Amino acid sequence: MVNRVFVEKKEEFASKAKELRDELRDFLGIKAVTKVRIIVRYDVENLPEEVFEKVKTTVLGEPPVDNIYEVLNPLDAYVLAVEYLPGQFDIRANGARECISLLGYSEVKVKTAILYLVYGDLKDEDREKIKKYMINPVEARESGLDIPETLEDKFVIPEKVETLEGFNELSREELEKKLKDLGLAMDIDDLCFCQAYFKSEKRNPTITEIRMIDTYWSDHCRHTTFLTEIVDATFEDKDIEETFKEYKKNREEIGDKKPITLMDLATISGKTLFKRGKLENLDVSEEINACTVKTKVNIDGNEEDWLILFKNETHNHPTEIEPFGGAATCIGGAIRDPLSGRAYVYGAMRVTGAKDPRGKLKETLKGKLPQRKIVTTAAKGYSSYGNQIGLATGLVNEIYHDGYEAKRMEIGAVIAAAPEKNVKREVPEPGDVVILLGGKTGRDGIGGATGSSKSHTEDSVNVCGAEVQKGNATEERKLQRLFRDSRFTTLVKRCNDFGAGGVSVAIGELADGLCINLNMVPKKYQGLDGTELAISESQERMAVVVNKNDVNKVLDLAREENILGTEVAYVTEEPRLKMYWNNEIIVDISREFLNSNGAPKSTKIICEKVKSYKKEISGNFHDNLIKAISDLNCCSQRGLSSQFDSTIGAGTILMPLGGKFQRTPIQSMAHLIPVLKGETNDATLMSYGFNPYIMEKDAYRGAYLSVIESISKLVAEGSSLEEAYLTFQEYFPSPKGEPKGFGAPLMALLGAYKAQMDYEIASIGGKDSMSGTFENIEVPPTLVSFAVSKDKADYIISPEFKKAGNKIVLIEPEYSDGLPKVDSLKEVFKTVHALIKDGKCLSAYTLTAGGVAEAIFKMSIGNEIGTKLYNLNLEELFSYKYGSFVLEIEGACNCGKEIGETIEEKVISYGN
Repeated sequence: MVNRVFVEKKEEFASKAKELRDELRDFLGIKAVTKVRIIVRYDVENLPEEVFEKVKTTVLGEPPVDNIYEVLNPLDAYVLAVEYLPGQFDIRANGARECISLLGYSEVKVKTAILYLVYGDLKDEDREKIKKYMINPVEARESGLDIPETLEDKFVIPEKVETLEGFNELSREELEKKLKDLGLAMDIDDLCFCQAYFKSEKRNPTITEIRMIDTYWSDHCRHTTFLTEIVDATFEDKDIEETFKEYKKNREEIGDKKPITLMDLATISGKTLFKRGKLENLDVSEEINACTVKTKVNIDGNEEDWLILFKNETHNHPTEIEPFGGAATCIGGAIRDPLSGRAYVYGAMRVTGAKDPRGKLKETLKGKLPQRKIVTTAAKGYSSYGNQIGLATGLVNEIYHDGYEAKRMEIGAVIAAAPEKNVKREVPEPGDVVILLGGKTGRDGIGGATGSSKSHTEDSVNVCGAEVQKGNATEERKLQRLFRDSRFTTLVKRCNDFGAGGVSVAIGELADGLCINLNMVPKKYQGLDGTELAISESQERMAVVVNKNDVNKVLDLAREENILGTEVAYVTEEPRLKMYWNNEIIVDISREFLNSNGAPKSTKIICEKVKSYKKEISGNFHDNLIKAISDLNCCSQRGLSSQFDSTIGAGTILMPLGGKFQRTPIQSMAHLIPVLKGETNDATLMSYGFNPYIMEKDAYRGAYLSVIESISKLVAEGSSLEEAYLTFQEYFPSPKGEPKGFGAPLMALLGAYKAQMDYEIASIGGKDSMSGTFENIEVPPTLVSFAVSKDKADYIISPEFKKAGNKIVLIEPEYSDGLPKVDSLKEVFKTVHALIKDGKCLSAYTLTAGGVAEAIFKMSIGNEIGTKLYNLNLEELFSYKYGSFVLEIEGACNCGKEIGETIEEKVISYGN
């Protein structure tokens, strides 16, 4: 029997319902809406009546804040019931089921739906508009209102995985049709390459093998575009051409014999600086899931060896089509990378890109969700996950540019740490066992890696529902606790997190030879076939390699944290990846073939002439200031950042918004390194740099300035250049195989390379995405530079002005062709760092898109301290000056240029 109950927030707590009412009236323009009610419907099966009565008020609803009904009387309301699509993970139902199982009823089944009751004199077209707005077909559908006879899902489970009979005999034209029919991300050359391999194996492939290879070779997993050989490059800008020649000399210096590729260019700075002895703290190992550096942490006066890990993760495609789940699993995936390095993640940053969300609903492109829907729902998804798992999100910025209508940018960056003695990295040996820890596998996330590698079209929203994973923050929180336990971490030889590609990649990358039993993979529900089990990207799962004698110890430690652990594979001597399902082998592929990354690809590149990005300044001070601070990329984002908890863990040094009135935005997030016992004064800082309006005109100098901006932000809050490391996020339109399409990525990477070599600071990791195209719209060339450093918490300062009567000083380097001169900027960095360390500089702000004027305004409002400005013209106030700093100086200081003073009066004055 199925029991049903309705749970609704009481009037005084129904804030979401009131927000939705206003949204329907103001954004959808349905003025007839007078009231909205949001009700959660629970259907529960296999539970005795008396237990269900107890569960209603203890698990499903909270009487102090909820109204709980057995019968719903909607009266004259329009009722829209929405439920998840079959196969999508329902976190609310799962949570209820887990709570009820604690009462001893493990066979209980729970399904939920959300009922929207909309009141008012609605027309048929109003109802249709509401339905279209409230239901994202990628994840949900309209639900019926009748109570079902049973909640049991009926699945037809195939007995065997399909073999593609006749595949090896297909012509190239027939393979092209097969490519389209199967919806593969690989190109025709890759599929022909597969055909040649299976011919050599003298057998046809299974559908599992083809889909698994498609995942392995996707841009998301194997960086296909970045690994395309560059056979020739032409430049219309001599400076960029010279940098390309410098890069080639670096290749000779380190003996680089590999083909010239974007990937080689992205990584050569680190290799060169490492060879020169400049990266002595870099931690080098075969595990490369996160950037890792060695450091010393002083705990209660004693120095200990620690590792600092950091990573940036992108979920552009999933967040575009399913904003909540895509953004939630962006931060979830970012956490799991350093977590797989056995480190504790304690700080997060969110940098996103969108078109102006204030546009009208009618402006929404066909095949797209409204920008407002994407922006607001994604923020809720990321914050929901981060707040639940217990992660301090120290800095949240959204960048607005019309190009991100092509596809949203969703980046999560995290920082983690662990005592070095807790981390053991060994090469897996034959006989070692692979244990799957954490969540169960479902259909959510099937094809996510390949989907993320494709250009978006107006049909995408209709065909990629299963691609978006569903996050389970509480499960990952348990994993975090386990991976902080040295009893566990010292048993782990190697670890990989489950992200793109699921079992096939997460387990498949652990060793050259593996034998995987897919029947042992725990499932969320019945009905999954071997292919689905092999490639599902269901979240909150980790794979660890342990000695066969340590299996029981690992499983016992997992049980202490209520984590499911299962033996699913073992390491073999033969370098082949094999998977079994229903006692049949459905994957049997050589490691050499998998690692080939598909058919060799090459391209010529044409780098077109860049445009000037210099600002044209006209008008008066007042109008320019109002224009600058009203810009979406400059104005306050307090409403956005307030959704994220920045204080979890009690290690936060800088609040996101500083000053008595919490209005001055920080430029870097700062946290104490989390030690389990004792106290430390050692802290990490993390920042980012990027301006899409510069990069769309000049990707080379724009990327160079991204690096400068990210470093400068660290310096502005008290760190030094010498302690900094970088990691990049590259995001570009699809090159479409065209020489000019590769131009912007090449120029951007050359600019970033030049900056790294100039300042002897390396990017030791990164992420690339080449899918930023929708029909004829393209994202701006994007290279976001994330910078990380370590320093003493005592030296970290916040950016708001501290008191009236102090001097305001501008320290700027010399510039040439729009870029700061290297030696001059290095001297600026040293000067600013020394002033902060000596206590002479009370606050500092490095200049970004809004120049000096933006810095002055933001520094003023945190404590409502006014400023009197002089010694600057309008050009100097509002133009780009990356690498320059505005400082609040107490006392005498013979540095920089005095441009004003802080005053008691709450005004910003310039001239008259």
